[in-house]
Order: sequence, then C-alpha cells, then structure tokens
Amino acid sequence: MKKVGLQMSILMAVTLSFCLSLLGTLSSGHFTVPGFLMSFGISTVISLIIGFLVPMKKLEDGLVRKCGIEEHSLPARLLSTLVSDLVYTPILTFSMVFMAYKQATAHGSNMPFLPSFIKSLILSLIVAYIIIFIVKPLFLKFVMKQNGISGMPADKS
Repeated sequence: MKKVGLQMSILMAVTLSFCLSLLGTLSSGHFTVPGFLMSFGISTVISLIIGFLVPMKKLEDGLVRKCGIEEHSLPARLLSTLVSDLVYTPILTFSMVFMAYKQATAHGSNMPFLPSFIKSLILSLIVAYIIIFIVKPLFLKFVMKQNGISGMPADKS
C-alpha cells in the first residue's frame, strides 16, 4: 500500500501542478510558454515535497472517522477532497503568486501582492477542489489495478 500512496502522490502532484500553473498563467493575462513551464516545474517540485511529507491518506481518513462519517461515502469523499485542497492549494498558490510578484516588480510593475494572492487563492481553491474530486478516484482505481490490487470499496454516493 505504501507503493500505491507514493504513486498517488506523484499523480496528484503533477495533475494539480499542471492545472493550477495553467490556470495561474492564463488568468494573469500574460501567458507565455516559458512562464507556464517554469511555474509548472516549481509547482510540481513543491507538490511532490508536500505529497512525500504529509501523510494525506492518514490525515483524510482520520478526519473522516473523527467527524463520524461513513468511510467511502459521498460525504467522506467530499471531506477528503477538501482536506487535500486545503493542504496543497494555498502553498502552491502562494508560491506561484509570489514568483509572479517578484517577476512583475523586477520589471517595474507595482503589482499589489495581497489582493493578487487572495483572488488567485479563491479561484485556485475552487478549481483544485473540482479537479481533486474528479481525478483522485480515477487515479486510485488506475494505481490499484497497476499494482494488482482489486476489491476497492465503491463510493456509496
């Protein structure tokens, strides 16, 4: 199961990094391929570090149990998605907005950091929540199949 967790961390890190980097560079109004690639690279490294340091499954399952929610139910999935979103997204958004802020101010712009960060954070939290909710069970099913593990409980939605 440790191998499954590692593979899930990698898949989720790359997916979230790609989507949030694309969202950030497109919504900035200054999309460039090099800017996107730099954002994606940095974001992926940060996401991988988070994925390796934070035991997401343990954290999510513990909170689901603590809230008295039935495991593998739709409410459990909604809560688990929220936990992942709140762990990854603020850190990724902060780093991407900070990087954009440093680049903008280096070129003479007086871009205000806090309003940019708050706007980006709200948008990123919404988009990341939807992405996590959709791809996490798909990735889990894929990873379990790749590792020859069957019999995953279905969501009781």
